[in-house]
Amino acid sequence: MPSKILIIRFSSIGDIVLTTPVIRCLKKQYPEAAIHYATKKQYVSLLEANPYLTKIHAFEDKQLPDLMDRLDAEKFDLIIDLHNNLRSFLIKTNLGIEHRSFNKLNWQKWLMVNFKINRLPQVHIVDRYLATLRDYKVINDGLGLDFYIPDHAHVDISQLPQNFHSGYITYVIGAMHNTKKLPLNKAIELCNRIKLPIVLIGGKEDAAFGDAIIADSQSTIYNACGKYSLNQSASIIQQAQQVIAHDTGMMHIAAALKKPVISIWGNTIPEFGMYPYFGDTNSLQTQRTACKILEVNGLNCRPCSKIGFEVCPKGHFKCMQLQDFSLIEG
Repeated sequence: MPSKILIIRFSSIGDIVLTTPVIRCLKKQYPEAAIHYATKKQYVSLLEANPYLTKIHAFEDKQLPDLMDRLDAEKFDLIIDLHNNLRSFLIKTNLGIEHRSFNKLNWQKWLMVNFKINRLPQVHIVDRYLATLRDYKVINDGLGLDFYIPDHAHVDISQLPQNFHSGYITYVIGAMHNTKKLPLNKAIELCNRIKLPIVLIGGKEDAAFGDAIIADSQSTIYNACGKYSLNQSASIIQQAQQVIAHDTGMMHIAAALKKPVISIWGNTIPEFGMYPYFGDTNSLQTQRTACKILEVNGLNCRPCSKIGFEVCPKGHFKCMQLQDFSLIEG
C-alpha cells in the first residue's frame, strides 16, 4: 500500500461528509499511511477535527496552479480522486502518479432525468467511493459516516430559549436549490404537526424564510438561521431529539451524528444513491425503515434534475406540494 495518499473532493458539504468512510477505512486498515485531503477553502471546517487526516490542502477557485505546486512538493504515492472533474484531472496529470478515480455515473443519471430509464446501480455513493480502493483490499467497516465537531464549536443548549432546554427537533430549512426544499405553505404545515419545540437551522439567506414560518405557525419555534457556524449548527443537530432535512449536506451530517432523520425529497430521488447513510444498514430498502424518507412517488416529471432548479420547470411543484406529513409525529 502507498505510504502517502491524497484524497481529492472539492465540494460540496454533503459530498465531503460522504467521503469520510474512505478516510477512516484507509487510515485504520493502513495505519502507517499519511492521508492528505485537497478541498476548497470554505469546506475545511468539515474536516479540521477529523483524527484520521494528516493534512488538509485548501485552495480557492483561482489558486489551482498554487495548489498543484504545493501538492507536487508533497511527493504522494497515490491519488484517490473522488471528484473526477477537470480540476482533479489537471492535478492527476500534473503530479503524474498512480491514481484511482470515482465513477460519477453521469450517463445513468442523464437517462433517469431525461427519459426516466433507471440504469442506476442500487449502491450508495459511499460504497461507490470505497470501490475506488478495491485494488488495495480496503473494505467497508460498516461504521457509517464521520463528523467531528471541534471543541470550540460545541453549543451549550442553555443558550437557547428556556422552553428548548428539555428537548427539541431540528428542522434544516435550507437547500442549495429551491426545488429541493419545501415551499412556505408546506413548511408551515410540517411545523404545525410537531409538538416539541423546533429549532430552524440554515444560513443567513434562510433567516427571512424562517421568520415567515414563525409568523404563521402554531408551534414553538426558534429561528437559528444565520446565527451559528456550520460546526455550531452541527452541534445543535447533535443535541436534537430528531432532525428533519431536505436532500442536503446537513442531512448527511445528521446521519453521521447518528440522529433519527426524516429526509424530504423533491425534484431529486434517493435512487441517485445519496440517501441518509448509517453504515451497516446501507441499502435503500433498509433505509426506508431505518429513517423516514418522504417523497411523492408516481410523478412522471420526477426526477427533473440530478441537482435542482430555482423554480419548478413544470410550474406545479407537485413533488413538494403533494408531500404527505401523516407519518410525522413529534
